[in-house]
Amino acid sequence: MKIGLLQLNSTIGDFSGNVRRLMDAYSDAVSQGAELVVAPELFLCGYPPRDLLMRSDFVRRNIEALEQAAAETGHVPLCVGFVDRNSDRPGKPLRNSAAWLCDGKVAHRRHKTLLPTYDVFDEARYFEPSATLAPIPFQSLTVGVTICEDIWNDQDFWPERQYRRDPVRELISQGANFIINLSASPWCAGKEKTRAAMLQRVAFDEGVPLVYVNLVGGNDELIFDGHSMALNAAGRVVGKGRGFAEDLLIVEIDTSSPIARTTSPEAQRPSPTGLEWPCSEELLYHALSLGIRDYVNKCGFKQVVLGLSGGIDSAVTAVLAVEALGAGNVMGVAMPSKFSSAGSLTDAETLARNLDIRFEKLPIEAPVAAVEQQFAGVFAGLARNEAEENIQSRLRGLTLMALSNKFGSLVLTTGNKSEVAVGYCTLYGDMCGALAVIADVFKTEIYRLSRWINREREIIPVNSITKPPSAELRPNQTDQDSLPPYEVLDQILDAYVVRDLSKTEIVALGFDAAVVSDVINKVTFSEYKRRQAAPGLKVSSRAFGMGRRIPIAQRFRT
Repeated sequence: MKIGLLQLNSTIGDFSGNVRRLMDAYSDAVSQGAELVVAPELFLCGYPPRDLLMRSDFVRRNIEALEQAAAETGHVPLCVGFVDRNSDRPGKPLRNSAAWLCDGKVAHRRHKTLLPTYDVFDEARYFEPSATLAPIPFQSLTVGVTICEDIWNDQDFWPERQYRRDPVRELISQGANFIINLSASPWCAGKEKTRAAMLQRVAFDEGVPLVYVNLVGGNDELIFDGHSMALNAAGRVVGKGRGFAEDLLIVEIDTSSPIARTTSPEAQRPSPTGLEWPCSEELLYHALSLGIRDYVNKCGFKQVVLGLSGGIDSAVTAVLAVEALGAGNVMGVAMPSKFSSAGSLTDAETLARNLDIRFEKLPIEAPVAAVEQQFAGVFAGLARNEAEENIQSRLRGLTLMALSNKFGSLVLTTGNKSEVAVGYCTLYGDMCGALAVIADVFKTEIYRLSRWINREREIIPVNSITKPPSAELRPNQTDQDSLPPYEVLDQILDAYVVRDLSKTEIVALGFDAAVVSDVINKVTFSEYKRRQAAPGLKVSSRAFGMGRRIPIAQRFRT
């Protein structure tokens, strides 16, 4: 049987646009011989709609979009995700659902069973889970329709499961011999491999073909990678969608006979290492550039502006912005002060020239002097400290915001995860902006990414990569004046922020206790800053943002 996989990019609330994109792709799939077409989870309204689901007009428009799509559907079924109303009470008013559209009408509705409430997910806030499951007869098949999380609870794959139910096995126990999964699975580093291994295990162990269709695109902090898959009953991948781009796959799956098993299923099970994936730096590069492109475009903008310090963070951010939006839509601004080195300005100019972007030099020395003069009386007799240093950063933020207002460009911030974690950033200064592009990328990862960017030719000036990192807010300043080396800092932050280890556990890994305590204290104290930061693109399993909910006012010390 030929199956069409519509790996598409939807925009939250753009019902007419989403319907048009869906039906155009459906027509293409049918014209290429597809006998069944599958689209992603909640595609018609966009994912995640979050508290828009509390608006009755949003839900109504979503139902109208479903009816429009159904009216345009022919004899070839289309299975697509939408928000359905829940008529059962007591219970939540809505369901995360899949509609089976055929011959101009909604032939079947199926609802999501497992509702995730961890990390960035909060589906139980809105949706009622499905209490019953029923496969759908289609030609010679009995199709089990699952939605995203429904397929992520295989007891043979996960050492510990989140849920008591396994919808896949429930459907198979009712005669399902073909499983489809409508998904909106956000990406983080390594997830593409974990997901593929899990899907292979489900298909092989259950002995059924499986089609997995994943959303692609950026929606606020989340980035959806696509990488849709079709697997046969032996667990082998017979079709794989592109990463971080829309794709239409027509795959042919043999559904005629069961797979014969030997007495050694482990020997037969396909290895996930048989799948080829780009290197981690390439995946990260395309994820971040997609996140920028969709954030800017879906918010109704075209251009961005960012500060170019001559350092590695702003350089990587600028490269990503050019990849996402084109050189003509990116402006780089150097804002030197009396503490800025000549080399930093040269490196910024060189980067802008290499990227062919508009470059402006707007010195801030005179404005800094004017503001310092304003405080001369009230600061009299007090030593210089971060108060004077941060005037520079805040004037740079003011400059970028003025350019944003004048030219209608969004400001991209350039702080990395290491800095954001320990508060090595200035509120209302370098944190000013609409999107924090690399806020979930540790400094050591930035170095690796910059070298990958330069793999064929020098785009980022070598000096930006090799010189000691510095905010240049005072003479001869370097980041390591107040922070441990990034190679050490990032390991501690990974242990504490990403893996939730305690101080005792981190020290047991071999780190100095005093350094660990200092880092943890900095992370805790900086929570109020992060609460006011621009949204950051999530590319790790544990990012600062919507998935990490730490109180600001608290006295817990690990």
